[in-house]
Amino acid sequence: MHDMAEIIHGQNKFYVRDTENSPKAEITYKKDSEGNLIVDHTFVSDELRGQGIAGQLVEKVVGYAKQEGVKLTPECSYAKKYIEKNNLL
Repeated sequence: MHDMAEIIHGQNKFYVRDTENSPKAEITYKKDSEGNLIVDHTFVSDELRGQGIAGQLVEKVVGYAKQEGVKLTPECSYAKKYIEKNNLL
């Protein structure tokens, strides 16, 4: 059992460890003209796969959108499936 990964909020992304430019896992988003979030990419390195990190990243970005009071549109297929499966929006 692994500890919860420390997820850091960077520039238009949430990521895990190492550096912002070469994270071990990340979820990235763009902001539209109204400031709503468009999730466009999720990545988890081989060493972190199977630990539920991608799901944690999706939950983090969904929580951030709610906190900011903006809408979230998942363009990334993983994020879209995870959000629908877990009824997050």
